[in-house]
Amino acid sequence: MELGYSVLPVKELSSSDYDGIVFVSHSCKEDTVPEPLRNAIKDAAGIDSYIHESVSVLKVDLPARRLVYSPTGPLNSDYHDVRSFGEAAKTGIKRALKSGVTKPLVALVSNSRFPKTKLVTLLGVMEGLYMNIQHREFCPNEFPKVKSLGVWSDDEATLEQLVETAKVLECGRVVARDIGGADPERMNPPNVEQYVRQAFPASSGVKLEVVTDEDKLNKDYPLFAAVNRAASVIDRHKGRIIYLTYEGPDVQETLLIVGKGVTYDTGGADIKTGGHMPGMSRDKCGAAALAGFMKVLSYVKPPHLKVVGVMSMVRNSCGENCYVADEIILSRAGVKVRVENTDAEGRMIMADVLCHAKEMALNSVNPHLFTIATLTGHAERTVGEGYTIGMDNGPARETDFAYKLQMQGEEIGDMLEVSRIRREDFSKHKATAEGEDVLQCHNTPPLSYRRGHQGPAAFLMLSSGLDKHGLDSEKPLRYTHLDIAASHGEVPQIATGAPLLALANKYLQL
Repeated sequence: MELGYSVLPVKELSSSDYDGIVFVSHSCKEDTVPEPLRNAIKDAAGIDSYIHESVSVLKVDLPARRLVYSPTGPLNSDYHDVRSFGEAAKTGIKRALKSGVTKPLVALVSNSRFPKTKLVTLLGVMEGLYMNIQHREFCPNEFPKVKSLGVWSDDEATLEQLVETAKVLECGRVVARDIGGADPERMNPPNVEQYVRQAFPASSGVKLEVVTDEDKLNKDYPLFAAVNRAASVIDRHKGRIIYLTYEGPDVQETLLIVGKGVTYDTGGADIKTGGHMPGMSRDKCGAAALAGFMKVLSYVKPPHLKVVGVMSMVRNSCGENCYVADEIILSRAGVKVRVENTDAEGRMIMADVLCHAKEMALNSVNPHLFTIATLTGHAERTVGEGYTIGMDNGPARETDFAYKLQMQGEEIGDMLEVSRIRREDFSKHKATAEGEDVLQCHNTPPLSYRRGHQGPAAFLMLSSGLDKHGLDSEKPLRYTHLDIAASHGEVPQIATGAPLLALANKYLQL
């Protein structure tokens, strides 16, 4: 779960310790582009008019000899963002590896439009160097991809801090990718627990507590237990709820974050058909991103934060012991929930945990509750690939939280769009039959979904009792739901770790 290679600040591009320079630029227009790089690119442009459109390997008059120039391409000031630099960096390092580079040196220059250009570029390089956990285990001789990574910057004064920040963030993303991207057996619930225990030893400053007892799950987390029922008869698939707690010495704000961790989603009794099951091992990316964020906290140790992260780890299996539609289950909050579709399991495994988080929040300093989940296909149809959707309840919306998180995310290339929870989202989940309070979902054909990503947020509030803590209540509680169905990274891409970077930039002042 560490990087596997050293990342070192380098004062001179003329260092003889590296065998290739990777340079990302917007058409080499930055004022601080080093002269040897500028000359090499200028010479190449004399015979190749496409030089600023695609990655190239050039000869450079420096000990490294090779220059991998990876341009961002044209940037439209109205619509482009800093992601272009991270994407170009990932392309550049992959090309460097193909050219035989084993000790790359990344050259970073500032960009006036994007204050975090250098950090995003370096993170893009490190993303390109990531190897998924199963590949590392199957082929240990191929890991790491490089022996070392050097980093040069046009601002030497901030270089060391830049390198340390990137290393910490990437270590967090490694945890998120390892858990989120591994197959459903390598990261079944017991293996996730084992991995997390290794990631957070006693010295990490993160306290670990795991709930596995079925009697306790049935009593305290009945909605979770219903989903877990089918998998509970197989030891290696038994669900668990993993609590990770970090507490700084001078707490000024408390974050209580619930992450969806469905290690595999068959759909349950309402089984996924028509080829819709492949890729469902990524349904644990919410919990994975949470674990990655906690890993970052274990390094940074912010004094002003207390963070309680809860990973709801379960496999939504089908079988003779599975839960089915028409069951009416009393939630931890005392809400009678009617099951409509077993493939809406994500909201079920988070609702009781969110209720517990709500109970803790009532006695916490300046609390803010979150759910992070690959929850709805509607989210992806709404915003398209690469975007998290953030939704605030009333108290969180009063502070414009989702919009602020959107700005912090965009600054570091972790994109978020803001949506609004409305009255219709609550009314459509209200049950009308006697003996029922809330409908889990509606069995509407996917192309006919209306407000399909907002409704689950309303359900989570209703079933957890969080709806009783709005603006007009005696104890308002801030709550933000983050749907990462469009941003988590679908197979065969690597898992992204979203919204880890946005949260880190918001709370850790990167």
